[in-house]
This record gives sequence, structure tokens and C-alpha cells, in this order.
Amino acid sequence: MLKDIVAVEPLADHRLRLRFEDGAEGVVALPDLVPFEGVFDPLRDPEVFRQVRVNADLGCIEWPSGADLDGDVLYARITGAKLPEFALEHMASTR
Repeated sequence: MLKDIVAVEPLADHRLRLRFEDGAEGVVALPDLVPFEGVFDPLRDPEVFRQVRVNADLGCIEWPSGADLDGDVLYARITGAKLPEFALEHMASTR
């Protein structure tokens, strides 16, 4: 899959509008993806949440606090595409 994120817009209620290099776009709700714990805890603050940016080198999104989200996972969430095998294995090993 490996679709880079090219644009991100923070929205109300901890949602993000994302656009990918192939033109796919959609909205995801951060609370549906990750708990507000650890590196994601500062994102509870809407002001911190709005500091989201695209890391063009990695094709993902990140915050100055060090939190980041993988483009493949977000692409799958928005388009319904299957995650690559290596991503599924990594997700299972981090649980």
C-alpha cells in the first residue's frame, strides 16, 4: 500500500481530515484509533492537537510532542483497503 499522506487538517472533536498522494481523502477520529495515554496524552488539549503536521519524509502525520500515526493504518481506515502483512504483524506485536 504505502500511500503517503500529503495534507492534514485538524477538525473539531479530535478529528483529522487527511489527503493521500493518490487523491484518497477522508476524516478519522483520533479517539477511535488510539487512547489518550503516553505519547498521545498531550493531544487531549485541542491546542496541542491542532499542531498536527505532515512529515513529508515519512508520509505520516506527527505532532511536536513526538506522537505520530502511520499512513498505512490511516489509509486503510479511510479507504477500507487491507493493511499489508508487515503492518498487521507489527500491530500484533505491539499489543
